[in-house]
Amino acid sequence: RQTAQARAATDSRNDAVGTALGPAESRLAPALRWLVDDLHLSPDAARQIAEYLARTRAALGALPTQDTLVMERFFDESGGTQLVIHSPFGSRINRAWGLALRKRFCRSFNFELQAAATDDAIVLSLSLAHSFALDEVWRYLRSASAEHVLIQALLDAPMFGVRWRWNATTALALPRFTGGRRTAPQLQRMKSEDLLATVFPDQVACLENVVGEREIPHHPLVDQTLDDCLHDAMDTEGWLALLRRIESGAIELIARDLPAPSPLAAEILNAKPYAFLDDAPLEERRTQAVQSRRWSDPESADDLGALDADAIDAVRDEAWPLVRDADEMHDALLTLACVADSEARALEGWPERLTELAERRRATKLVTPGGAALWVPVERLVCIRALHPDARVAPALKVPAACAQPWEADAALVDVIRARLTGFGPLTLGAIAQPLGLPAATIATALAALEREGYVMRGRFTPGATADEWCERHLLARIHRYTVKRLRREIEPVERADFMRFLFHWQHMTPDTRGTGRDALAAVVEQLEGYEAAASAWEDALLPARLTDYTAGGLDELCRSGKLVWTRIGAPARAAGTP
Repeated sequence: RQTAQARAATDSRNDAVGTALGPAESRLAPALRWLVDDLHLSPDAARQIAEYLARTRAALGALPTQDTLVMERFFDESGGTQLVIHSPFGSRINRAWGLALRKRFCRSFNFELQAAATDDAIVLSLSLAHSFALDEVWRYLRSASAEHVLIQALLDAPMFGVRWRWNATTALALPRFTGGRRTAPQLQRMKSEDLLATVFPDQVACLENVVGEREIPHHPLVDQTLDDCLHDAMDTEGWLALLRRIESGAIELIARDLPAPSPLAAEILNAKPYAFLDDAPLEERRTQAVQSRRWSDPESADDLGALDADAIDAVRDEAWPLVRDADEMHDALLTLACVADSEARALEGWPERLTELAERRRATKLVTPGGAALWVPVERLVCIRALHPDARVAPALKVPAACAQPWEADAALVDVIRARLTGFGPLTLGAIAQPLGLPAATIATALAALEREGYVMRGRFTPGATADEWCERHLLARIHRYTVKRLRREIEPVERADFMRFLFHWQHMTPDTRGTGRDALAAVVEQLEGYEAAASAWEDALLPARLTDYTAGGLDELCRSGKLVWTRIGAPARAAGTP
């Protein structure tokens, strides 16, 4: 009998799940039934969990596991970026990883980052100066040297000071009582800093007097504090084992550039102060500048992690200079450094204005030995000639003395590409190199230099892109903003007239939605359940407006059957002077 009852209960839950599922949710059915049957969750709770994970998978391409790590990067409202590593290995391992990465970024970009770590994720708040290939972050730390980096990193972390005071007090190196009275906490803190200055001078020394890494003295209190930080507050051995698994290829690594944070990133972005790896207070966290989006149905969310193609096209149109006369044509050449002849011929009026500039001796046409033709302003001629010293120039121009300083080829290439990228959106390496008539390898070197400066960012930004693209940082930030604006427009409030039409339809007050019969009466009463109105209003206005054949007998029948109960929610007002 118990087996039959259990089977009946399972069947009823499965029926509830099947009823809750719509056509678009059919792929979630196995997960929903597992949550309901094996974990004994309610159908509503199971559906929330399944949809949450399905939306995350649609955005990231995979869910983080013990064998799969996922990293995402997205812009915030300040123009900076947030880097989130989804690592379900617990806070002790993530805390070690986050501190070491923070130190590595500090050494690479000379900028102190804000960071936080929880049981499931790590977040690093990056500034405008941080530009790098996202996949490279996985290789920033090596297991052979990571522990040394971590030790230097934890010296700046709040945990070191806390553990130091604890160990010093436990070892009776700090007096708990003074003159028979308990030492005040603020005085204990001052005395602990004095003791630290005596034992470990570099820890509290002026940074201007510290050259290179801080030398850690061999002292019992310092050794115990480091041991507590490395093996109690953090799991250094587990973290190093994780790095070795990453180096051996045993863990699948996924990196995604997203227009907005994934649903899984919400937890770490709203982490509490105990998760912080630096001293910045909650109100000054860069994560406060992140605007989360409302994620749509998981079955129709194939492009959650993609930038909007219309936004990319709009930014490209805005970035390309508008030319209406010869002077604006000259300004465009100065902005872009040079314009390929093929690019000019594709635009109406550009060849004529370029010819006019050439006649005025303000621009010239440079033809490389490989056949590439470039229109160059006279102010940029020396720079472009540094890239193509054997090119033919027609007409020949005399360069002004202020612009005649010689250029080195590497510096000239970086300057030209920097200027060219201001007029385009995301471009592949080949699309950048082809108009300039230069090898792709040479262009890649210059792009790497610009990436180190934080000027360009690398990724696959265009929907459907199969190769890495490069984009000027501010243009990419604008594309992200336009994408988010488009997503926000999808949930903008409707006009009042549309809302009123919806209300009339939803409340069954239009001719084609008014009901008939007892079942319709029960549905209307259920919709109005809890609404307080006078009895006469129910009989004369509310119900007749929603039912074509309403009679008082139908309502009485529902009350007699026990399906409906009338009651007064608010107490009646008492007359003045009554007790």
